[in-house]
Amino acid sequence: MSSTARHVRPTVFAPRLQALLRDHAGDDLFRLDANTVGVAGPELMDRILKARPATETERPTFKPLLGRSIARPDALKSMQAIGRDVRAALKKPSPGDVDLSGPWPHVGHVYLRDLILGGDPRRLRFLMDRILELTPKLTWAVITAGALWPLRAGPQASAIAAATAAAASYRERRYAMGMYRRTAAPVCFTISTLVANALWLGAPFDDAVSNRHVLYETLRLLPPSWNILRNASPEYPAIDARIGPADDVLILPLVSHRAPALWSDPDEFLPERWEHLNPDDLPGYLPFGHKSERCWGQHMVLPLAEMFLDLLRKQGVTVSPQQKVAQVPLAGLLGVAEVQVAPL
Repeated sequence: MSSTARHVRPTVFAPRLQALLRDHAGDDLFRLDANTVGVAGPELMDRILKARPATETERPTFKPLLGRSIARPDALKSMQAIGRDVRAALKKPSPGDVDLSGPWPHVGHVYLRDLILGGDPRRLRFLMDRILELTPKLTWAVITAGALWPLRAGPQASAIAAATAAAASYRERRYAMGMYRRTAAPVCFTISTLVANALWLGAPFDDAVSNRHVLYETLRLLPPSWNILRNASPEYPAIDARIGPADDVLILPLVSHRAPALWSDPDEFLPERWEHLNPDDLPGYLPFGHKSERCWGQHMVLPLAEMFLDLLRKQGVTVSPQQKVAQVPLAGLLGVAEVQVAPL
């Protein structure tokens, strides 16, 4: 067994997630309720996701905002802006004295927010606060209050902040601030959660194992998007008669990523397996969605997460030996709720 695989720590999934892993490992299709089927067979997943494009209500980041559809060019413009900000952040010199110990993913989230968006107006940076995840009502209360006055983005502001500050009216500022939150927050949330998951699953890491392989394996065991929803559509019964005309379809990477037929030692954290695997063309492996509609943020997430792992490995930190178990709640972004990180 690899030295990385010896760092086995109990991970307790929310009951619904645990039931999926326990009851459906190896299943290709199964009924979840009267109007929903789950799909975890790689061939069937592929056929369903290729059958039609995602509708605007099925897109996780760019669903309609304030009753207004987000056109693809607008979504692309926002992603290009945050992409410029991420590239600028990656060019900054690595800090030698930053303290990354403490509760993750919170510590990582704050560091990333300040690294990428530290020059933004306070009203916008507050939209990155993890406390806003408690309820959408709280998020929109902050946006509504923040949109009352014009925004001014200084010379150190991010590209996404500059685009937000261009909104001229109260109505447009509300929409622009909502887009800022929709675009920038998932970058900070996803990366800090991914690195926290990696630390819990395998730290301290074998020196011979690359950060990229650590991340691929972490994405396998704890995929950020553990499900992909497709609403009922006539294409799906034509693919498989077990899908009814009124059935919604829940594609489940959480299950396919641990299928015994696809993976040797499916529940083990073995980053070395990626030395011989291609993550971009691997049946059933969908950490960033299907190749026909892959998440636009993939190319931001991996470089920033690798940067974090470099910093953490150089600092010689790992999971605190006092922490014996981690909880994985039922949430849209799959991850351990808290990992206490401390020096070796």
